[in-house]
Amino acid sequence: MSSVSSASSVASASPVAPQEPGPGGDVLVEGRPAVPSGRRRTAWAEGLDQLRAAATTEPGRLRAIGAVLALLVLVFGAATAWQVSDRAAAARDVVARSQLLASDAARVYGSLADADTTAAAGFLAGAVEPAATRQRYADDLATASQLLVKAAANARAPGAADGAADPAAAQIARLNELLPRYAGLIETAKADNRQGLPLGGAYLRYANERMRSELLPAARALYEAETARLAADQERAMAWPWWALTAGVIAIGALVWAQRRHYRRTHRVFNRGLLAATVASVAVLLWLVAGHAVARAGLGDAAGHGARSLGALNAARIDALRARGDENLTLVARGAVLTSDQKDFYEVGFRDRMRELAGAEGQGGEASGGALGAALAVADDEAGRRPVRDALAAVREWRERHAAARAADDRGDYERALKQVIGGDGSTGASFDRVDGGLRRALEYEQERFRAAVDGGRAAFGGLAVGAGVLALVGAAAAVLGIGRRLSEYR
Repeated sequence: MSSVSSASSVASASPVAPQEPGPGGDVLVEGRPAVPSGRRRTAWAEGLDQLRAAATTEPGRLRAIGAVLALLVLVFGAATAWQVSDRAAAARDVVARSQLLASDAARVYGSLADADTTAAAGFLAGAVEPAATRQRYADDLATASQLLVKAAANARAPGAADGAADPAAAQIARLNELLPRYAGLIETAKADNRQGLPLGGAYLRYANERMRSELLPAARALYEAETARLAADQERAMAWPWWALTAGVIAIGALVWAQRRHYRRTHRVFNRGLLAATVASVAVLLWLVAGHAVARAGLGDAAGHGARSLGALNAARIDALRARGDENLTLVARGAVLTSDQKDFYEVGFRDRMRELAGAEGQGGEASGGALGAALAVADDEAGRRPVRDALAAVREWRERHAAARAADDRGDYERALKQVIGGDGSTGASFDRVDGGLRRALEYEQERFRAAVDGGRAAFGGLAVGAGVLALVGAAAAVLGIGRRLSEYR
C-alpha cells in the first residue's frame, strides 16, 4: 500500500508542460502548436514555423539581410555586365558594320553617277572610245555590282525572323534589277555611235534619264537607309545604362543602411565585410559612369563631326558627278532637250548642281556655301580643310573653263567646245578630276578620323563588363562574410 501511494504521489508531482493558446487560437506545446488528434502536420507548415521563428530573432534577421545584400550586389554586377556588353557591341557595329555599309552605299551612288558621266564622255569622244574611258566605265559598274552584293549580304529580307524588313533590301533588289537594263541601253548607244547613227544620242539620253529617275534615287534611298542604321547604332551605343545605374544606387543604399543598422546596434563604426562590399560596389558604379561618359564623348565626336563631315563630302561628290554628267550631255544633246521655259535642260542642270556644290558664284569667281562650304565649316583641322580648299579652287577653275566652252559652242565652234570639255590639260574634265580627287582625299581622311573617334569610345568599355562581374562577386562574398562575422557573436 505504501509503495502504491508513493508511486501515485510521485506521479501527481511530475511536472506537466504548460499549455497556452498560440497565434490563431492554436495550443502551444513547448513553444510549438499542438497537433490536433487525427491530423498530421505538413513539412510546409513546419518550414513556415521555422521562418516565422527566425524572423523574430536577430540571427534570423541577419541571415535575411546578408542574403538580400549579396543578391543586390550580384544583380548590380550582372546588369552592368549586360548593358556594357550591349553598348560595346553597338559601338563595334558602328565602326565594323554600319559605318562601312553607309560608306559603301555612298560609293554605290558615286560609282553609278561616275559611270553615267564616263559613258557620256566616251560617247563624245567619237566612234573610237578611248581605252581609259571604257575601262573606267567598266570599273564603275563592277564596283557598284560588288558593293550591292556586299550590301545584300548584310540586309534583312522582308519577313525576317524578327518581323522587321530592312528598308535597304528593297533598294538593293531594285538596283540589281535596273543596272543590267541601264548597261544594255549604254551598249546600244555605243554601238549606234560607232556606226555613225544619230539614234545613239537618243539611246544615251534615254539611259541618262533612267539613271536620273530610277537608279540614282534608289541609290540615294539605300544611302539614307544605311545612314539611318548608322545613327541607330550610334544612339544605342551612347544610351546611358539606366538599369545598371539604378541597381548600383539601390545596392549601395542597402549596404549603407546595413552598416548604419550595425552601428546603432553594436556601436562599432565599421564592419569590414560590409565596408569591403560597399567599396567594391562604389568602384563598379564610378567605373561605369566614368567609362560610359568617356565612351559617349568619343562616339559623340564621331557622330557630331565625323558623320557630318562625311555627309557633306558625299553630297559634294554627288553634286560634282551630276554636274559633270550634265555638262557632257549638253554637248551630246546640242539643244535637243529643253526646259518648260525653252532653256537647255542639261545646261540648267549643270548650273543647279554647281550651286549645290559650291554655292553662288560671287565677284572674281569666288564661291561660297554649298556642300563644299558645309564640309569646310565642319572640318576640324587643316589636314581636313586642305583638300576641300583644293576642290573649291578647282570648282572656280571649272566654272571659268565651262563658260569658255559654252561661248565656243554658242559661236558654232563645236569642235573647240568639245576639246575644252573632254580634252586633256586645260579642259573642264581636268578641273572635274581635281575636284573629285580633292573630295576623295577628304573622304578618306574624315573616315579615318571617324574610325579613330569611335575606337576611342569603344576603348572606354574595355574590361568594364568583366571587371564589374568580378567586383560584384567580391562584393557579394564580402557582404556574406561581414554578416557571418556578426552571426558568430551569437554562438
